[in-house]
Amino acid sequence: MTSTNKQLGEFLRLKRESLSPKDLGLPVSKRRRTPGLRREEVAELAGISADWYMRLEQGRDSLPSKMTADALAKVLKLTPAERSHLLRLSRGSSSRVFKKESVPNDVVKLVQKLPTPAYVIGARFDILCFNSVLDEAFPELTKGTSSLEKNILYKIFMTPDARTYFINWDKEARDMLEGFRISYDLWAHAPEFIELVEKLKSISPEFRKWWKSHGVLPKVSGEKEIQHEKWGKMKLSYSLFQLVGLPDLKLVLYSPLPERG
Repeated sequence: MTSTNKQLGEFLRLKRESLSPKDLGLPVSKRRRTPGLRREEVAELAGISADWYMRLEQGRDSLPSKMTADALAKVLKLTPAERSHLLRLSRGSSSRVFKKESVPNDVVKLVQKLPTPAYVIGARFDILCFNSVLDEAFPELTKGTSSLEKNILYKIFMTPDARTYFINWDKEARDMLEGFRISYDLWAHAPEFIELVEKLKSISPEFRKWWKSHGVLPKVSGEKEIQHEKWGKMKLSYSLFQLVGLPDLKLVLYSPLPERG
């Protein structure tokens, strides 16, 4: 069983169990012993055999075609983001070998010259470069030298100060996890991604709980409310930009900091 097959099976089971027969206009039998739809009901409505659907949920060696994945998305009433999640998982494992990215020198120089907090992350959410203004806004993000300490997902879950620095830590951490999940769909075969997720699952109960829920959140802009040691409570807007020709790299830009006197 590959990691991708396992993720696909977990997701299908989770969404099936979250629906009731009433959601699809099916009769409700008193003999139902467990909540949610039966596998046979999902399979029939999606136009596939119950045996094959069972194999999909068990994470066995078969994967659905795009047509079947679309049918399952309709039956399970998936949101657009959840449908994209299902389609990515249905493509199966990639043959690409993960190698930690490097940022072109011109981009590094540009980031360092920007007057607002800025950094670049890779597919695994490793912080690859940043400017001095980021160090002023989020000093905890720039500390540390190990690969885990340079990973923004690990930082937000495992840095004690993050829970007080981010005023709504639960939302910030979960948003980060659900954004990472999109990248993980494409790299679920890579040992470096599996190792990171298993590490966080083993030491963070929040990560373990939220990872199991299969939430996906493609978020490209928003606000973060922080408690800064110098400026107190403040809000910073941010936006993410994908680098042309380097799809695994994303530039994160924040709104200007208060005047520094």
